[in-house]
Amino acid sequence: MKKEFVVIGLGRFGGSIVNELIALKADVMAIDISPERVEEFAQIATTAVAADTTDESALRSLGIRNFEHVVVAIGENIQASILTTLILKEVGVKKITVKAQNDYHEKVLRKIGADQVVHPERDMGKRIANNMVSNNILDYLELSDEYSIVEIRANEKIAGSTLIDLDIRAKYGVNIVAIKRQTQILVSPQAIEEIELNDILIVIGSDVDIHTFERKALH
Repeated sequence: MKKEFVVIGLGRFGGSIVNELIALKADVMAIDISPERVEEFAQIATTAVAADTTDESALRSLGIRNFEHVVVAIGENIQASILTTLILKEVGVKKITVKAQNDYHEKVLRKIGADQVVHPERDMGKRIANNMVSNNILDYLELSDEYSIVEIRANEKIAGSTLIDLDIRAKYGVNIVAIKRQTQILVSPQAIEEIELNDILIVIGSDVDIHTFERKALH
């Protein structure tokens, strides 16, 4: 059975989510207050609707509570984002993900019941910055304010060593939860696993410990 989603707000962020969900074979209702934007997605989304989502009766008429996950990707209008989230919560939507403009916006969204709050511009900025400062860090995913998962490429300094040789958890406080090796993915690798040159190490830990590991073990 296909998963069903609603995306409210069809700017760059919301539009990219619609495109990706459709590519993943999900059913998507795309909603925006602008008929022009809705027209752009009429041939892409499963359903595209022009509606004011701060109007509770409009949302109810669309059967919004029947969808398992709603993404509120409204751009600059913080008031509309908050009101829409509040109404979605009141009508009984199970899961609500909302794009936040700033930390204050996030605090309000969490207080009124948003299940997940994202800062796409801030988070992308962090990923790009982390990739820029190190040739070894390939990708970066923030888990919280202090913890992340990163992809780190194994270089000549650690290639040929086993995980037990490196003793990474004891020395740096981080864990290697998987290793990508060409077309293989080794999940929860054994301590005797020997790291090969250009392996991609999936590392989880605090930001401080990850950067210490990357700086001391790979340079």
